[in-house]
Amino acid sequence: MNNFWDERYKTNDYAYGIEPNNFLKDQLKNMLPGNILFPAEGEGRNAVYAATKGWQVKAFDSSIEGKRKAELLASKKGVSIDYRIADYEFAEFPVGSFDCIALIFAHINPVKRAEYHKKLLSFLKPGGTLILEGFSKNQINNTSGGPSTIDLLFSKVDMKNDFSSLSKLNITDSEIILNEGAFHQGLASVIRVVGIK
Repeated sequence: MNNFWDERYKTNDYAYGIEPNNFLKDQLKNMLPGNILFPAEGEGRNAVYAATKGWQVKAFDSSIEGKRKAELLASKKGVSIDYRIADYEFAEFPVGSFDCIALIFAHINPVKRAEYHKKLLSFLKPGGTLILEGFSKNQINNTSGGPSTIDLLFSKVDMKNDFSSLSKLNITDSEIILNEGAFHQGLASVIRVVGIK
């Protein structure tokens, strides 16, 4: 899979732009900066944004090209991020070390999704916040981006099951207009999740 992402990210253009995801931006403005983790962070637009707002940022992705471009963007913005090459299976961080984990269009093999989501939650501090935006199963009918396999798309039931240990769990199913680089454009069906450990 990392060859797919390396191919997508090897051009000079940023596949999903350099501006942060709007939902993430809205959530972070209500939070005090601390330690934040971005799994499957790609070219770094969200991690770099968080760093500019005072967060201590760690990120991981399987794509070497994604890491290269994320670090280039961080340099241009005058911030630093700790970006590691890893996939969900081998990404390891101390238990309870993050104030926030942000999963932005981080779609996971459905066989492993619940297991990996549980693993990520172990890295979250008690009182820490999970933020997620991903494509819902209705996205299969749209052409604005995301996986072309319905099993990789999310449902509210999936999210409720995966994150049932969180309190104040808020899961919404929305239709939005995406304008994030060349690959996220147009009407999109998304699932948004916020919860507290």
